[in-house]
Amino acid sequence: MAENRISGRISARGNSENETQTNVSRKELIRLLNGDLAREYQAIISYVVYSQVIKGAEYMKIAEELTMHASEELAHALTISKQIDYLGGEPTVEPLPVKTSDDVKEMLRFDLENESLTVRNYRERVRQCEGLGEYAMAEHIRQILVQEQEHQIDLATALDIEVPEITRRPERA
Repeated sequence: MAENRISGRISARGNSENETQTNVSRKELIRLLNGDLAREYQAIISYVVYSQVIKGAEYMKIAEELTMHASEELAHALTISKQIDYLGGEPTVEPLPVKTSDDVKEMLRFDLENESLTVRNYRERVRQCEGLGEYAMAEHIRQILVQEQEHQIDLATALDIEVPEITRRPERA
């Protein structure tokens, strides 16, 4: 497979690594959630492909995990789509680009990077939803966040590394 690299900054989708705004309008929240939805589509595609192309006895367990992650990401996409519709928006139909590689560890690092950004974004979405008084929506996103953090742990474990620190200094207590 050819390697396809993209920047960690996704400004067109509203999910840059530097966004920390918690007071957003409903329209802005729709835009941000559509960025999250595009990332969920990306994760579905990544996990489906990676789970099938990963080879080697040492990766059999993680390949099984990635298959489970794909179905969980689909459930996340459905939940986020429902929230966008609830807010009066139109869910996006386009995924973010999927990175590929012939190197298994590199593929797992791609997934870990994406999961880390997803966790950071969903932490922001929870605060943003609560800022709008959308507490039920914040709860749905919290449930997704729990699974996304589990994905992060699974991938870091498979890579035999620590889970990356993704909380920015202003967000720390």
